[in-house]
Amino acid sequence: MQEILTVVTYPIVWLICSYLLKIESGLAKLLISLTAAILVYVLIGIWQTKKENHKENKD
Repeated sequence: MQEILTVVTYPIVWLICSYLLKIESGLAKLLISLTAAILVYVLIGIWQTKKENHKENKD
């Protein structure tokens, strides 16, 4: 699930940069999209870790 959301995030952010923000630079779109995808991956990882720790402490 984590990887799927990361893969989906990249083209969505790319399209947002292209059409909504009107960013012309391919490098800028690449960096913004990759940063967003990595951020989603990290945030989901942190969320899952907290969820597992909470579950272990509950038992």
